[in-house]
Parts: sequence; structure tokens; C-alpha cells
Amino acid sequence: MSATPPDLKARATSRAAGIPGVKHVIAVASGKGGVGKSTTSCNLALGFATLGLKTGILDADIYGPSQQKLFGLRGKPRQLGPRMLEPMERFGVKVMSIGFLVEEDNALIWRGPMVISAITQMLREVAWDDLDILVVDLPPGTGDAQLTMAQQAPLAGAIIVSTPQDIALIDARRGIAMFQKVSIPILGLIENMSSFCCPTCNHVTPIFGHGGARTEAESRGIPYLGEIPLDIQIRQTSDDGRPIVAVEPDGVHAKHYIGMAREIWTTIVTGAAHRPPPRIVIE
Repeated sequence: MSATPPDLKARATSRAAGIPGVKHVIAVASGKGGVGKSTTSCNLALGFATLGLKTGILDADIYGPSQQKLFGLRGKPRQLGPRMLEPMERFGVKVMSIGFLVEEDNALIWRGPMVISAITQMLREVAWDDLDILVVDLPPGTGDAQLTMAQQAPLAGAIIVSTPQDIALIDARRGIAMFQKVSIPILGLIENMSSFCCPTCNHVTPIFGHGGARTEAESRGIPYLGEIPLDIQIRQTSDDGRPIVAVEPDGVHAKHYIGMAREIWTTIVTGAAHRPPPRIVIE
């Protein structure tokens, strides 16, 4: 028995219609929550903007949006017509999130169809205005949001974020498998919170282990994009709505994110990302 229903798989693997005003769409995903995927998405988007690309980010985490906080944005998007919204913008990146449209303390108690409708609207009823790349920050897991993106957007590929320990890598494998089942290429694996360097004595401690994501990427033939340390500067700037790539673009952490963004962009424009061949399953 296949884990993905045949009709759903057929729709997901068919070529999705383009997003008006967007040249390339990439998804940033994780199988598990709490691995720093949204912070990584934010700083990757800023990395693309630093490279001179017209960049946007869509927060597709309907239940737990965070990009409005990470970018330090408040207020509601301006309505440009009966069914079109203007995205917010800061640090040269256009931003759309359900967090702009609901009160911060309100809980969205929505079923799957409402989540799918909201993501579709934020994709197609936003004036993205000639973007080179749109980064989609997906919620953790392999559910409605992920399948909606596979069906509704012509994804150039997906990036998987994981911490090094086995418990996170188990879920990262599920995320990889989900994208492979719907024929979305994996652009790379990032190891977040890779190690902690004590600011007092400079001793490096692998709090969550080290190198697990690299080993996983190598064993699966997936590009390894690098590692981001567990660092208080990244946490503080994120909480303040001033992401590290925006406020310290020449710093060591920003250079990591910008280097990853450059590698991802090169893969996209050269067509180096390859979709996995179809598997023949006899049931």
C-alpha cells in the first residue's frame, strides 16, 4: 500500500502553474519542529537579496507563523484590488504571512481545507511583482501544507533543515522521502545548531551532536549546504526582528547563510538539481 494516495501523487507530480510575478520558488522544510527552520528561511531569503536578487518569502506555517516577527514587521498588507494584496517589505525582501492578518495571541483552529485555501491565496493573490526567487517557509511535517505547495507551485526544489541528533534526522528523512515521492528535487541539507562556541573560553561543544546531517546527505547523494552554529547573536537578532544577515552582512554567520544562498541559486540557474527517477512498485 502506498503512503500517498495515487490521485494525490498524480496531481502533485504534474507541472504546477507558475506563480504570477515569480521566476523561481523554493521550499524550506523540516520533518521536525524546533530545528530553526524559520530562522534559516529568513536568513537565506536575506542572503538571496544580498546577492542582488529580487526576493520574497512566504510564511506557509498557518498555525505558527513567525516571519512577521523575524523581519520586525507590523500592520496589515495593503489591498490592491478585490482579491489582491501587496506584500510587506523590509531589508529588501517582500514578506507575506498569515501573521499579518490575525492577532498575535489568537489561535487559528482551522481544518485542512481552510489551510490549503489560505496557502493558495497567499501564493496567487499577492502582488509579488517580478521576483527572481520566492522562499517558502513550510511548517514541520509532511501534511496538507507540503502537498499543497507541491501541487500549487512549480517548485525548483526543497531545502531540508535538521539538527545533528538522530531524533531530528529521523524526521528529516521523512521530509526527504515526501519530496522525492512527489518528484521535487532536494537542493540540499543544512545542519542547524551544529555546535556551540563558548564566548568566554572559546571551547566548542556539540550540544546536539555534530556531523549527522552531513553523513545523512552523503549517504543519500544529496548536496550538503553546510552548518550553522548555535549562537546567541543569531537568536538575539532574530528575536529583535533584525536578522543576522541584515544587520551584520559581513559577519561570519551571515557569510554562512549568503554562501548557502549562492550555492542554491547556482544549482537552480544551471539546472543542476535533478528530479529522482520514478520508482516502479509492484503491489
